[in-house]
Amino acid sequence: MYLNNNEDSQLFTGKSLRLGGSKELYKENGTIFGDLSAILIDNMPFWAEFSSTPSNRVSLMSDWEIKMQAIVDETIQENVTSLAGVPSWMLVLLNQVLETTKKTNLFEVWPNLEVYFHGGVSFVPYIDQYKAILPRNTFRYYEIYNASEGFFAIQDQNNSNELLLMLDYGIFYEFIPMDTYDTPEQKIIPLSQVEKDQIYAVVITTNGGLWRYKIGDTVRFTSISPYRIKVSGRTKHHINVFGEELIIENAEDALKKVCKETEAEIVDFTAAPIFMKGKEKGAHEWLIEFKKQPKNLEVFNQKLDRTLQSLNSDYEAKRYNNITLNKPTIHIARPRLFYDWLKKNNKLGGQHKVPRLSNSRHYMEELLNLNSI
Repeated sequence: MYLNNNEDSQLFTGKSLRLGGSKELYKENGTIFGDLSAILIDNMPFWAEFSSTPSNRVSLMSDWEIKMQAIVDETIQENVTSLAGVPSWMLVLLNQVLETTKKTNLFEVWPNLEVYFHGGVSFVPYIDQYKAILPRNTFRYYEIYNASEGFFAIQDQNNSNELLLMLDYGIFYEFIPMDTYDTPEQKIIPLSQVEKDQIYAVVITTNGGLWRYKIGDTVRFTSISPYRIKVSGRTKHHINVFGEELIIENAEDALKKVCKETEAEIVDFTAAPIFMKGKEKGAHEWLIEFKKQPKNLEVFNQKLDRTLQSLNSDYEAKRYNNITLNKPTIHIARPRLFYDWLKKNNKLGGQHKVPRLSNSRHYMEELLNLNSI
């Protein structure tokens, strides 16, 4: 699809820098296990390695921090024309490339770089940071939506954030409207009954053996003919303690808008509820790691609150005159907090992600405790 949309592409004149996970040997029975990306790399035909970098030996290293520098050392001399990987971890790698080479942007390292194929997490919080190190208007970003369970959708147009649902990849799709999800009234509908701009949990039956499997993602249809979607969040990663129905899409869109207005840049974030206690009303608590902090955190907080209300009528209703929710609380995370939390929990690299929203305070309490160290 990318090549069809870009006939002057020089993609195959160079190599693709792939950032995958790791695999290990389960010693008791000799079974190989690991991230999907690592399993795919390990099972590609031998000739595929000639158009990819780094080598399989480096790509499949299990120690993430050693692996990152090894990738930098092996790839900075290559003619890299494309990037492929999860945005959060790819950004760490690319900044390490710039630090090692002492260059100001990636085109000084790889002048023929033309496209980044990304997926795994939303690209919204990272787009400005990528544009800063890839300052070329002709550079393309293409999103891919796949998981261990299957390959679901791909961006099929330049300069679009919509994904074309792939209907011929051995997957039968069904959907659960999120307003009935996990309730006695829950219903499952076929693809033919979905409606535009409605949010659904995805249910799949595959030729790989999955039967009516909930993959945990939610999507919003942006088009019915053809079927195009946006990934809106996770069924478990939302805040709905007070009936506010805050989803990841709301949070990321609001942060993107507020960061632009306040000239701030975000590395990562998480949010959780502050539960009602006695006569105290509830609220949302945010922990944000900034690459560039806003000049005034209170103004940032006010703008975030107002923007969330404009994006989510349920949140707006609960915030009206502080009827149920007080204004949000924002904490500034120390540098590398989320990286250190992932490292502490043995979740560096690969497909591991920071939970953005949660109905419990488990992740928030762990992160706040680590933030004070």
